[in-house]
Amino acid sequence: MSNCFEKEFARWDKLVPADSPLRADIEELRADAEKREFYFTSPLAFGTAGLRGIMTAGINAMNVYTVAQATKGFADYINEASPDNRTCVIGYDSRINSEKFAKAAAAVMAANGVKVWLFDELRPTPVLSFAVRRLGSAAGINVTASHNPKQYNGYKAYWEDGAQLAPEQATAVENYIRRADLFYAAESVSKFDSLLAAGKIIYVGAEIDEEYLENVIAQQVDKNAVRKAADELKIVYTPLHGTGYRLIPEMLSRIGLRHLIKVDEQFVLDGSFPTVAFPNPEYPDVFKLGIALADENGSDLIIATDPDADRVGIMARNKDGKFVTFTGNQVGALLLEYIARALKAQGRMPDDAYAIKTIVTTELVSEICRRHGITLYNVLTGFKYIGEVIKSCEESGRGTFLLGFEESYGYLRGSYARDKDAVVATELIVEMAAHFKLLGKTLCDALDELYAEYGCWREGVENIAMEGIDGPARMASAMNALRENPPKQLCGRKVKFVRDYDKGTILDTDSGETSPTNLPPSNVLYFETDDRNVVVIRPSGTEPKIKIYYLMHAETFPEADALVAEAKAEMKKLME
Repeated sequence: MSNCFEKEFARWDKLVPADSPLRADIEELRADAEKREFYFTSPLAFGTAGLRGIMTAGINAMNVYTVAQATKGFADYINEASPDNRTCVIGYDSRINSEKFAKAAAAVMAANGVKVWLFDELRPTPVLSFAVRRLGSAAGINVTASHNPKQYNGYKAYWEDGAQLAPEQATAVENYIRRADLFYAAESVSKFDSLLAAGKIIYVGAEIDEEYLENVIAQQVDKNAVRKAADELKIVYTPLHGTGYRLIPEMLSRIGLRHLIKVDEQFVLDGSFPTVAFPNPEYPDVFKLGIALADENGSDLIIATDPDADRVGIMARNKDGKFVTFTGNQVGALLLEYIARALKAQGRMPDDAYAIKTIVTTELVSEICRRHGITLYNVLTGFKYIGEVIKSCEESGRGTFLLGFEESYGYLRGSYARDKDAVVATELIVEMAAHFKLLGKTLCDALDELYAEYGCWREGVENIAMEGIDGPARMASAMNALRENPPKQLCGRKVKFVRDYDKGTILDTDSGETSPTNLPPSNVLYFETDDRNVVVIRPSGTEPKIKIYYLMHAETFPEADALVAEAKAEMKKLME
């Protein structure tokens, strides 16, 4: 193994040109054997979420060579799977090297016989998803690492429906990637200008934006709510140095918002994200500048979107005047309840309404759907699975889609795109805030009312980092150990059902009988107690860690919080 990575390092040392920015990385790695082994032993994995890794030299990193290799493999797959429509849309975010990687991907695609539409500047991920559908493209690529730290970049791959690749497609693409030599693939990168001049790469931009915004604005539930509350409604917004900086303010203006207060420092497009440690709207720290502005201007709501504007987080002012963070579960549940009630009040609630959530998302959604007669589809983690249900329902002519969301702050309403969309989510959040503003309430009041109606629900998520070259093996070992010896009790209650999504089985521990999950295979274990509290465990698809989700409910919030804490302690022991 040692000899293998040293040979690969020597190849890079020989073939990377002297004027390449990667030379500095190579010199740094020359002095660090542990890092050399990490970056030059195994290639960066290509999965359903594409690529994601730290930007440096090596086969297990994001750089122009690994991007070129991945794109050569993807181009080969397009040529095989879509011979009559060999096309691809490419976009990128504000991260360091994103534009460079996007142009490299465009050149490699075009050099391999695939026509490319390339966005003329950075765009949100959902715009890329929309563009794939609107332009009738076979595929799409967005260069982004979403909410990861600044050292990372990534490469999201899409198919013709605008959703990320299905598992079998990702496997096929990866097989093509492994056949491609990355240095040979990268030879096409320098041909960008000539391919552009030859019309094999075509820039797109404003015309896509306009149609996209029309589709987003069409998702409003009450088109008058924001205009009615416009005099009093004040919203603080930050794009966290990312792609939401232009289209979100434009959308909010069009739906009637007059008082949008921008966090100016975070409207600066900067892939080093200088004002935050992590550009992740899940983290309260990213709201610090927004809170100061909200206090100055008397706003009750702060909205933040991540760098590629597919995820959104909020903080709202409570009765004590303090700003509190809302979880993705809370926002999604509030939105679904708001949409259902508003449509019923207008006499527009479809008889065949359906919603979609992932299996790690709050079960409060199940209660809301039962109350309003909404069919609920539970899918595996990953927004592509939400997109698959939308596609299936559309093709079969069944159901009217209300909302799809996952606990990790991703939401979609409408079928114009097949990925989570922070632009439409922001629109709906602002509309919902306007609705409650007109009633003299804040979103904190609305959340209190939701819990009063449906009971006390608490969710938690825990990340167990497993970094290093042996990280994948450790994650596999941990999952196998739990699979072979699942807990018999959690929080003092019997584990009634064990769902092993890798095997596709649901075990009833009382009867010993099994039934199918009716979902694709996935390395996920789901433990449900006899009082319907749940713990789910799975490896992350984008980072070297195992994620554990806790979905609890009780008579009171202190009891629900205690259940989450108790379950965490029990899982910690099991993972040791």
